[in-house]
Amino acid sequence: MGTQQDGDILRILVSSDNHLGVWEKDEIRKHDSFAAFDEVLQQALEMNVDLVLLGGDLFHENKPSRSTLVRTIDIIKKYCFCDK
Repeated sequence: MGTQQDGDILRILVSSDNHLGVWEKDEIRKHDSFAAFDEVLQQALEMNVDLVLLGGDLFHENKPSRSTLVRTIDIIKKYCFCDK
């Protein structure tokens, strides 16, 4: 076997059980899950990963609130629809 070039490596970041919106009614902790998710995607960008695999529950509720959906979409747009 020869040595692999960077182009031959698939980089995957795995994150699970993000539970976005878990404390949305708590004035102190309501931003925590979103800050953690933002950090996951920031790390993915810094590590130049090819794929982010989200296992487990992305949302805490099976029917997330509109504000939770909007915040989630904003975070995803910030990192996933940018030019590398």
